[in-house]
Amino acid sequence: MRILLADCGATMRGGQWQTLYLARGLRERGESVRVLARGEFYAAAVAQRFEVSPAGVPGMWRWSRWADIVHAQDARSHTLAAGVSRCPLVASRRVAFPIGRDAASRWKYRRARRLIAISRHVATALGAAGVPQDRIAIVPDGVPAPESPVAAFSARPLQFLALPTGDPMKGDDLVQGAAALGGFGVTWTEHLVDDLRRARVFIYVSRSEGLGSAALLAMANGTAVIASNEGGLKEIVEHEQTGLLVENNPDAIAAAMSRLAADQDLAQSLAASGAERVRRHFSVDRMVAGTIEVYRSVLG
Repeated sequence: MRILLADCGATMRGGQWQTLYLARGLRERGESVRVLARGEFYAAAVAQRFEVSPAGVPGMWRWSRWADIVHAQDARSHTLAAGVSRCPLVASRRVAFPIGRDAASRWKYRRARRLIAISRHVATALGAAGVPQDRIAIVPDGVPAPESPVAAFSARPLQFLALPTGDPMKGDDLVQGAAALGGFGVTWTEHLVDDLRRARVFIYVSRSEGLGSAALLAMANGTAVIASNEGGLKEIVEHEQTGLLVENNPDAIAAAMSRLAADQDLAQSLAASGAERVRRHFSVDRMVAGTIEVYRSVLG
């Protein structure tokens, strides 16, 4: 297959990493891949030696006529492909926000042959917006899983790690409040992959979440997870087994932090079980295979 992956995200956030993992997996399976990108994601795709063009009308016009299928990875590329592409369109939906009911939104979603939801939670939101069930496929995100991820857990120097987002729908303010209540220090990282290998606990608080690929990445790296009892995070974290789910208030988050700070054996057990759950259910291989199955069903 000739596959055009389009992602208009300018920075390397969870969705852009998923697009890069997918592109690598498709290439490893012998598929022909071209990427439409911009900003940091454009540079990352070039560094991975992909054929890359700027995301925009000219690139979509030209390369959608080369492709067998266009896969739009975010809302902006979905709109771009819906208006310009003339080959079959697949679009990923990563968020659980309500879909607009206006004529433009209905047209945009009708243009996609399949909508890939990254969780059951997102699939439910698509169905509630009127997307027929036979056009929705659930393919969860996947993350790389290192060997022996929980080795030397007790020697990790960082107790609590969190990811600053600046997104009001995330819970940076709630984590800060919890840390103040419990008297804990939290390391706010801009280098998540590197710092996860040095952290014992990752805190992921969100007011709305399609799935939570950062939490998946933490689990894959053998870091215990405290996550919001919200949206798709409940499909990743099994409470008391592969992490702790908390309500979105500082008291509940602080209580979970205190518990894992006092009980290192529990933290390590959650980390080990979480890593195994990701390896079994949320690997990159599973994500790529599921996506290829969607492509084949569309091309029929």
